[in-house]
Amino acid sequence: MTYIVNANCIRCKYTDCVEVCPVDCFYEGENMLVIHPDECIDCGVCEPECPPEAILPDTEPSAEQWVEHNRKFAEEWPNLTRMIEHSADAKQYEGMEDKFEKFFSPNPGEGN
Repeated sequence: MTYIVNANCIRCKYTDCVEVCPVDCFYEGENMLVIHPDECIDCGVCEPECPPEAILPDTEPSAEQWVEHNRKFAEEWPNLTRMIEHSADAKQYEGMEDKFEKFFSPNPGEGN
């Protein structure tokens, strides 16, 4: 089992999860984070730290499609090992429908 980040993270990009991760398996895109599934140790400490509930175990039915998405972009984006400022307008995007189709960017973030 591993944990994944889904579309709820897009345009919010809170990094409370990064701060508690013992193995630094988060990677930063321009407007979302992903977890490298091969680096995640399945400890679960990140899941309750995510305000928009964007982190799920891969055993959840809705998580299946996100495993490969997380893997692909974790291999392309820079590693993020510390908390950074979240998007200034994050609250307005929490709970919004169709965020992936509307806002996903494949561009990397700044990393550490």
